Amino acid sequence: MSALILALTAGASVGLALGALGGGGGVLAVPALVYLLGFTPAAATTASLLIVAATSLTALYAHARAGHVRWKTGTAFAAAGLLPAALAGAAAAHLPRALLTCSFAAVAAFAAVKMLRPAVPAVPAVPAGSGAGAVRPGAAAGAGAGLGALTGLLGVGGGFLAVPALVTVLGFEVPAAVGTSLLVVSANSLASLATRSGAAVSVDWAVVGPFTASAVLGAWDGRRLAARVSGPRLQRVFAVVLLAVAAFMLGDAVT
Repeated sequence: MSALILALTAGASVGLALGALGGGGGVLAVPALVYLLGFTPAAATTASLLIVAATSLTALYAHARAGHVRWKTGTAFAAAGLLPAALAGAAAAHLPRALLTCSFAAVAAFAAVKMLRPAVPAVPAVPAGSGAGAVRPGAAAGAGAGLGALTGLLGVGGGFLAVPALVTVLGFEVPAAVGTSLLVVSANSLASLATRSGAAVSVDWAVVGPFTASAVLGAWDGRRLAARVSGPRLQRVFAVVLLAVAAFMLGDAVT
């Protein structure tokens, strides 16, 4: 199968995940770039950030139009992660390949387990427009900083962890958590890319360009899918995929 077809197929899957779940694009993009398209882990994380940033911004627009973005809380959440994302992005280029691969596999497995065992919101859900931005700002800042560091280090947007955090820590409904997570993902990805500007020059745009375009289109389909299929069902399907990806990457790293 040609690299172009692989890039288009993988890109559509990444966009579908981001549009439907508010995250998960980077967790699919990095292994696809490494194992299907022959990128090194370092190049894959940089390319993944480019793909996830473009796709999440597109999906954010669609969710914002539907009123599913809590701008005040989301901005605070994202702002807390900007510096950690930039610092971790600068450090990632100096880490061994095996360590990055194992770390990525561990994060993917953890996210899958969280999705298979959804937690009950820790605080009552706050209706849109009722001042959700004032809910537990300290908790939002702490979670945002951790997600920012994860984004910079592993090239993932962090949305697959941001959605559970917004639900359990801040009491968001799932649609609002998905929409707001896209704001966080966009900001973290762009912050991490700012520290990798030199690395972006070496990106294979013949592959990354079609991959990104397909992901952007897939994000619109994902948004429509989310309106038709229940959030828990989508999360369970995605969790199974994550577990398979994690097991494959871990096996590759230790052999």
